[in-house]
Amino acid sequence: MKTIDALNRAKQYGIDLVEISPGAKPPLCKIMDYGKYKYDQEKKKKEQKKHQVQTKLKEVKFRVNVGDHDYETKMRNLRKFIEHGDRVKISLMFRGRENAHRELGFEVMQRVIQDTVDITSVDQAPRLQGRFVNAILVPKKKAK
Repeated sequence: MKTIDALNRAKQYGIDLVEISPGAKPPLCKIMDYGKYKYDQEKKKKEQKKHQVQTKLKEVKFRVNVGDHDYETKMRNLRKFIEHGDRVKISLMFRGRENAHRELGFEVMQRVIQDTVDITSVDQAPRLQGRFVNAILVPKKKAK
């Protein structure tokens, strides 16, 4: 249908000619109420936004000489964050003489990674940044 004919028919019904797909050859247009069309588009956007999940980066801090109970508590929190779908940054800080034994820090990091291997995968491997050793863990993809 020609554009002029479509505009005349839309005017005859008292509604608008709305271009649905401008990229198509020829462009796709419909005769409808433009206000209702805009309202429906906004509703669809809100519905899609509602179903999106925002992942956050949570941080769990460890020390080289972490106690057993502290370690268990931090691991419980880490698992909770991962099960919620968040990414987790593991930070380990060295103080004073601990800087001389950095390999102990990497051992703690490897222990954390091994204890969560069932639910996480390593996004960023442990690496030294000043007085910190940082690593980032992400939840494993679930099989559908």
